[in-house]
Amino acid sequence: MPSFEPHVQAARAQLALVRPQDYAQTRNALDGAVTRLSPYITHGLLSLREVYDDVHARFGLDARHKLVFELGWRAYYRHVWSHLGEGIHQSIHAGVLPDEAYRADMPLDVVQARTGVAAIDLAVSELYASGYLHNHARMWLASYLVHLRKVHWLVGAQWMLAHLLDGDLASNHLSWQWVAGTGSTKPYLFNAENVAKFAPAQWRSPGTVIDTSYEALDELARSPRAAVDGRVQARVPSALMQPPWMSTPPDERWSAPDARWAAGRDVVLLHPWSLGAAPHVTHAEAANPQVLLIGAGFEESHTPMAWSERRWRFVTEGLLSRTPNLWWGSAQKIAQALQGARSVSWLPEPHVDQALQQVRAHLQAKQPQPTGQASPTLHTLSEPVLFEPVETYCGSFAKWWRLSRIAA
Repeated sequence: MPSFEPHVQAARAQLALVRPQDYAQTRNALDGAVTRLSPYITHGLLSLREVYDDVHARFGLDARHKLVFELGWRAYYRHVWSHLGEGIHQSIHAGVLPDEAYRADMPLDVVQARTGVAAIDLAVSELYASGYLHNHARMWLASYLVHLRKVHWLVGAQWMLAHLLDGDLASNHLSWQWVAGTGSTKPYLFNAENVAKFAPAQWRSPGTVIDTSYEALDELARSPRAAVDGRVQARVPSALMQPPWMSTPPDERWSAPDARWAAGRDVVLLHPWSLGAAPHVTHAEAANPQVLLIGAGFEESHTPMAWSERRWRFVTEGLLSRTPNLWWGSAQKIAQALQGARSVSWLPEPHVDQALQQVRAHLQAKQPQPTGQASPTLHTLSEPVLFEPVETYCGSFAKWWRLSRIAA
């Protein structure tokens, strides 16, 4: 079972293990040579550009290599998010059934990993235990929930997002829509034969609801009735319960914003999606009393997006590897504490941009300042892009791929 350490050294060590040819040949298997870089990319410890440049320098990558395609999918989902915004929380188009045909809660036997379908129960157990799942297992779990248990894709997507260490809102929600058929041309279906082909023996699920033909599964997907009533007991009883979700960090090392920390200093704001940001700030500069790194957690970014304790721990430890200064509060309170800073800089990121824009607006407003003190200068950091941006909205990856290219 994979484990992830939330710091740059661990990210680069994992990157050094990537072998693109092995990835291309075995990536569909649960024990295949996948990169396991996604938690590091999601939380800003690696950029897509860094991944591509490193692997290309060691092996050479054709622009149409499978690994480049996968990096492209992440960029494409960000492209869709940039155009649809909050619209990614809604079905992009009609699926096989109307939205109201699906339930708005998670089945208890799924949450407790006791459906009796080994592929599903093992996927849920691994999600809780490691905060990570192979993409094939994610697709199986999503397909089972949406098409066989009639759970609305958004309900399942929010549940999974809370537990994934690599939970990127765009990649997660739009992948669920792809499986549901609301973001693709048809629903994604799988059966026991597919599981047996790509998963270890203990995942095989003979004699279960998924042990049938694709034609039968398609009929089940288009029926408004759930294929399972939820009372199936696992072959091996399990007491596993869903770990709690939290909208605030369960760690006392986060404190309220304190204006005394920032007064007269050059502040670099780190946030949960920029654990590796501000690489230009060396250890020597960070020790300079004029430079202050602050890990900021914004209430606005987490109230609608609760996390498991494991994910909170990953982010907290990642920020603490950069700075001991962690602030938790509203954008307004954090901005108020930054008013006396000499400068404030941060890395823009869609998960937190709304809060950062509130900070900017507050600091740029005419606030009472001590005599002779100017408002802080504001800077946004940037990271090199891998794919040239496509301004026109693309409703399919194929169209986006045709219009985009790897940036020089």
